[in-house]
Amino acid sequence: MIDARNVERLYRARGENVYALKSVTLTIRRGEYVSLMGPSGSGKTTFFNMIGALDLPTGGSITIGGRNLRDLSPPELAYLRCVNIGYIFQNYNLIEVLSALQNVVLPMEFLGLSKKEAEARAARLLERVGLAERMHHLPGELSGGQQQRVAIARALANDPSLILADEPTGNLDSNTAVTIVELLSGLSRERGVTVVSATHDHRMLDVSDRVVYLRDGRVEKIVSRAELEISVGTIAD
Repeated sequence: MIDARNVERLYRARGENVYALKSVTLTIRRGEYVSLMGPSGSGKTTFFNMIGALDLPTGGSITIGGRNLRDLSPPELAYLRCVNIGYIFQNYNLIEVLSALQNVVLPMEFLGLSKKEAEARAARLLERVGLAERMHHLPGELSGGQQQRVAIARALANDPSLILADEPTGNLDSNTAVTIVELLSGLSRERGVTVVSATHDHRMLDVSDRVVYLRDGRVEKIVSRAELEISVGTIAD
């Protein structure tokens, strides 16, 4: 699904070379749930943006579904992001003047689906995330957890093969965070969707197939599910 080989990301700062990523190699299988963890400045966010086709490496290669990102034109990258990748953000990034239903409909309209078909699919997705009775509410009328569930439904709108979740529980209370973690895990298992989450939340460890720890722009270690001994709720926020 995702194949990163010797990935580097170099920035120029005050006339000096600064490496955000150094020789990162990682393969993520289809249907796998992977959490990226690391302290501030570890390169976690940079790598997350790379595999989401939001940025390109200055060295090495990233392949998604057999397509090397550096070989794609800007329109091809935009199409890849729209069709193959669903994004979930810490701050939800919902459009405040649109209802929950309209927020989920929007990415489908970009692909040319009819309004009737898009609304029917959006309604099913909102029902799937437990918001059937709130679909006509504006984001400001929803709780943080409800807004994040709208964001998850929106991420699924175009039936992506990859979901990228950037600190999806960062702004949520403990109980709501567990609900979101379980929802993402269920989607990965039931739909065979690959989920990659950049997180500081240790509750993510219990549902992850692997946890990739980054430090100073490098992969420090990769821990498999069999090696994880942390259960949801045993570590305080």
